[in-house]
Amino acid sequence: MFWHPLHQLLVFLLDIVRIVRQPLDQKDLEILFLRQQLAVARRRQKRAPTLSRFEKLLFAALVAQLKQAAKPVREQLSNFLLLFQPDTVLRWHRDLVRKKWTYSSPRNRGGRPRTDAEVEALILRLVRENGWGGGKLHGELKKLGVTVGETTLRDILCRHNVPPAPERQRRATSWRTFLIHYHCQLLACDFFTVETLRLQTLYVFFFMEVGTRRVHLAGITAHPTSAWVNQQARNFLWQFEESGYPARYLIRDRDSKYTHVFNAIFETEGIEVIKTPVRAPKANAFAERWIRSVREECLDRLIVLDQRHLHYVLTEYLDYYNCGRPHQGIEQRTPIPLPISNPQGQIERRDILHGLIHDYRRVA
Repeated sequence: MFWHPLHQLLVFLLDIVRIVRQPLDQKDLEILFLRQQLAVARRRQKRAPTLSRFEKLLFAALVAQLKQAAKPVREQLSNFLLLFQPDTVLRWHRDLVRKKWTYSSPRNRGGRPRTDAEVEALILRLVRENGWGGGKLHGELKKLGVTVGETTLRDILCRHNVPPAPERQRRATSWRTFLIHYHCQLLACDFFTVETLRLQTLYVFFFMEVGTRRVHLAGITAHPTSAWVNQQARNFLWQFEESGYPARYLIRDRDSKYTHVFNAIFETEGIEVIKTPVRAPKANAFAERWIRSVREECLDRLIVLDQRHLHYVLTEYLDYYNCGRPHQGIEQRTPIPLPISNPQGQIERRDILHGLIHDYRRVA
């Protein structure tokens, strides 16, 4: 960046020395030849070439010298400027003059000093963890020995896009908050499809205990009707009573296969059915995440032959998923905890689906 303008300046000075030593006739011929080249260059280019800051300074300085002549400056410029409009060079000169008189004042501009970054971080932490309003937040900061004005406090919250306390309280009932607060009492259900070797579409219906991440296979069919879904729901509840999971809510989407009969089956067991918003798969995020796991770890790595084969594959995978696969969401535990009988025992490998997945356990 530094050598580029220095190189241009050196070339310019050498051109001056060379031109001074030339006879007048040779200068006139060279000027005529250069003017013709510039005329050709102007015809061939649709846009003016890009100039560096040094080149703009050079053109502006030459124009400034021409202002001392008797003829109008615009007329003189039009005689020798071929690549640029005269107004463009004059604008370059005005920009140079403006930059000359533009500078930052070293004096103090006044106003309140900016709040310390640690204090701002503390304010945002208290708001995030408690959802307090301005008055409560101001009092808590005063108790901690932090002096911040209420106006400054309001400006900090606005700068970080933190809405007022009433709006934050209304947002407290969002889907994210609901899933976090009640995940130990939530059930989730959903469908996903699998294509067989003969391109037959099979529908897999499953339930998940959100708190433990345990998945129950409800059924597999090629024709999922409402009557079939209702029957699978009854079968699931008969088996689910033995698990002891304290379910109070069931999350489902707005699929037409879920009818009022389906809702009544769970409501008679004291489980409230909650429908997700329209086209919002993230509202049923735990079920969607399990679908991704079963596809990436199992179904995408083999070809399903038929419905019977798919049932065998999912049964084997669910046995591994519920009893042998650690989950980050539950602190690397398995949905069905398996006690380690001998912590010093030898580690053995168990092949799932003929070696598609490996599970490791200690021998008792």
